[in-house]
Amino acid sequence: MNDARGARFRYRAVARGDWNGFFALAVDNLAMLAAMAGILVGAFHMPADVVLGRMLPGTALGVLVGDLAYAWLAWRLARRERRHDVCAMPLGVDTPSLFALTFGVVGPAYATTGDAQQAWAVGMAVMVIMGVAKLGAAFAGDALRRTVPRTALLAALAGVAIALILYFPFVKIAAEPIGGLVALGVVLIALVGRLRLPREFPVVVVSVVLGLAAWFVARRLGYEPPPLPAGGAGPGLAIPWPTAAFVDGLSMAIGYVPLALPVALATVVGGIDNTESAAAAGDRYATRDILLVEGAATLVAGVCGGVIQTTPYIGHPAYKAMGCRAGYVIATGLALGVGAATGWLGALIALLPDSVIVPVLVFVGLEMAEQATATAEPRHLKAVAIAVVPVLANLVSIQTGMLVGAAHVDVAALPEDLRRTMTATTMLGNGFIVTSMLWSAWLIDVVDGRHGRAAVYAIVAAAATMVGLIHSPFPDGRWFVPGGAGVPASVSAFAIAYALLAALTWLAGRWRGWARR
Repeated sequence: MNDARGARFRYRAVARGDWNGFFALAVDNLAMLAAMAGILVGAFHMPADVVLGRMLPGTALGVLVGDLAYAWLAWRLARRERRHDVCAMPLGVDTPSLFALTFGVVGPAYATTGDAQQAWAVGMAVMVIMGVAKLGAAFAGDALRRTVPRTALLAALAGVAIALILYFPFVKIAAEPIGGLVALGVVLIALVGRLRLPREFPVVVVSVVLGLAAWFVARRLGYEPPPLPAGGAGPGLAIPWPTAAFVDGLSMAIGYVPLALPVALATVVGGIDNTESAAAAGDRYATRDILLVEGAATLVAGVCGGVIQTTPYIGHPAYKAMGCRAGYVIATGLALGVGAATGWLGALIALLPDSVIVPVLVFVGLEMAEQATATAEPRHLKAVAIAVVPVLANLVSIQTGMLVGAAHVDVAALPEDLRRTMTATTMLGNGFIVTSMLWSAWLIDVVDGRHGRAAVYAIVAAAATMVGLIHSPFPDGRWFVPGGAGVPASVSAFAIAYALLAALTWLAGRWRGWARR
């Protein structure tokens, strides 16, 4: 609008609702970042200075860049449509990739090399690959959405939700149950039980405050909780400058591409869905703009030291219903980005017990699992269940590897049947995202009688197995040349089994067609 009335229009980016929106979005992201630190420092025993001083600031920078860009898109939309009620798209740390990349990339890279700097470089390199892939996918987002089996993709994410996102928080809560169960109770009663708090207090803030109160009272009464894994961190400049350190991790990062690309693709599909959700709420953003910002934020984070990608968050209509505009994303981005760069965010994470921060992840995991089951056809629910198995195998493989390493056990000296079980678990867990998608897609097509297409999925699985895209027998999940030196016969056996499954599936389709004549 170029008329005088349009020239006088001023979008008021901050409204009263932004206060609640800020607390909800900021604490949600804080829980994600605390979970990242808890997994890498507490589970994999990486040095806290590398995780909190390098990985955390780079990851938070991606949130800052994305949130500021989404605020600008909201301002532009408000100016174009001359509306004051435009709500910015929320953006933050992606939950599924947080667990997939910490448990599947950065942690295993550190366990394999014993070098925190190298593991950091590998994480950065994977992020750069994902950022570039997401930028390319932004120009073909709708085509990708039509191509990817949505139920299979959601089933794979449900597997991550059940086996990783729900498991990890409960381990932290069980280690310190007094504060953890209080915080978890608030989250589940208010969010799952839909109990409205007085004066619309942010649920996550109330859960943390009450959990901390219970934790401190227990300490005063003589209970000694376990020490904080990231203890010792303190404020200090940790500015995430661009660095070429990721180049050192590229060669090793290639082995993690089968895990990284499906997770990146999931955020692209999710970004399309979230854009449609925002349009239904009255804010019509261009899908390509939303996806380009998401990809650029991930790429910037990777180049500057981040190891977890960003994504548009589900819930734009909820933030709009709160009365949010653009102020809540600006405040969240600045709080996380500046807080991480000055060291205060790392110090806060190091001081807060994990048990009172992670309960919000339980809600996120439940929501993801519910989404997969609610959107799937009832006859496809078995495909959702089978997708959990490879993720569980990955979790067991990681836990077993850490126990064996900590106990300095010589795996070669173990009984043969135990070694065979460990190898099978490793193979089943490596490439778990892709495996879950292929298994789910195969079963969905079998249930729907599309045996020919199901056979194709089995053939794809056989080909992927032969090069280690899935079922790699090596602890680091690396790729290999078919039949190369050091590749065990179990790989060929797995691939042949998939080929036989493809033939069996095709024949079943032919038999079904013949029987109907």
